[in-house]
Amino acid sequence: MNYQQTLDYLFEKLPMYHRIGAAAYKADLSNTKSLCALLGNPEKQLNTIHVGGTNGKGSTSHMLASILQESGYKTGLYTSPHYTDFRDRIKINGEKISEDFVVHFIEKWKTDFEKIGLSFFEMTVGMAFDYFVKEKVDFAVIEVGLGGRLDSTNVITPLVSIITNIGKDHTHLLGDTLPEIAFEKAGIIKPMVPVVIGETNAETDFIFIETSRKYYSPIVFANQRWKIVTSDQIDNNSLLNVFCDNELRFSNLEFPLKGSFQHKNLCTVLQATEELFKQKLRLTTETITKGIIRVVENTGLQGRWQIIGKNPLVICDSGHNEPAVREIVFNLSKIKYANLRIVFGMVNDKDHNAILNLLPKNADYYFCKANIPRGLDAKILAGKAAEAGLSGKEYHSVAEAYKTAISESSQNDLVFVGGSIFVVAEVLQIIEC
Repeated sequence: MNYQQTLDYLFEKLPMYHRIGAAAYKADLSNTKSLCALLGNPEKQLNTIHVGGTNGKGSTSHMLASILQESGYKTGLYTSPHYTDFRDRIKINGEKISEDFVVHFIEKWKTDFEKIGLSFFEMTVGMAFDYFVKEKVDFAVIEVGLGGRLDSTNVITPLVSIITNIGKDHTHLLGDTLPEIAFEKAGIIKPMVPVVIGETNAETDFIFIETSRKYYSPIVFANQRWKIVTSDQIDNNSLLNVFCDNELRFSNLEFPLKGSFQHKNLCTVLQATEELFKQKLRLTTETITKGIIRVVENTGLQGRWQIIGKNPLVICDSGHNEPAVREIVFNLSKIKYANLRIVFGMVNDKDHNAILNLLPKNADYYFCKANIPRGLDAKILAGKAAEAGLSGKEYHSVAEAYKTAISESSQNDLVFVGGSIFVVAEVLQIIEC
């Protein structure tokens, strides 16, 4: 198979959660363990940082990878899902895994993978581990796919376990309550491995405290130590004064990521760097600062409050659950515009009504369905939105909805694209073309 044929095989033959949903979710790690054994247990040969949580784990992973890279380490980064290129899931120092490696990996192991009955995600985890070992990375930042306890990435013993926050998402798989979800996320905590929790939450803190105590794992809540104050603006980047235990640690730190939620992620990242520094990693104020400033350049971070157009201003964000949408609505409220136009699509297994009721009513909506089986039909979405007091029209595709929103906008309008990572991904593909 050539590269395109290999991708077709991966997408069509292997169950893929982000396309088909719960049918691709495995309720244990037996497949992943069999896969790792087949590959010679590469997960045991890597120095890793494990990043889980409901929201922000992607941004946190990218920032940590950028900092490690600027500190002189050969750094692997595994994230999911991808936006425009499958190879975005697996990178070393910002460089995507090669097409040849993908093809040869599948050619070599395809028959064995089919015997095990791997899902798409399980296979990509194995590919990442194998690639990072063969390329002799110094460290690998590994983002949890879904949950934690039963996630395929949860076969590693990391240097630090990170859980950004807890919110309601994937409740049909992880539980209906925050403590139930926290229990699943806490599954990445390992014996005597330091734990960083990004945000405190009265409903879930006890889960992490009890789990860390059980495993003799030191635990720190980042937002109890780190505080951020915006001091100024330069070249569209914020300048931040960052305090740790009320002591100024970073003065006028240039921060390129937009959205209030990124300040929370930054606190999590900075606490993680403290834990890594304790383990003798060469992290300095200078390399941390450079890593943060160059995170987009170093890692190719996409889809997080990303400005993709001006006149009209066009912003996309892949936040798709209640906590993320609350942050999105808050950030939209801080922008001045003539008219707000929202290109919006969702997948079919979310709490649609809860999310739609959060969205601004003073906007024109362009409802659409991403080109995946999990996508919610645009007509159904428009009907649910009308019940929530939102007005708009449904469109046959993401491309049609986006292009119509742009064509109907004046220079002073704001166009927001969101609701699903897959809607954002299709718009990013349009932009890249």
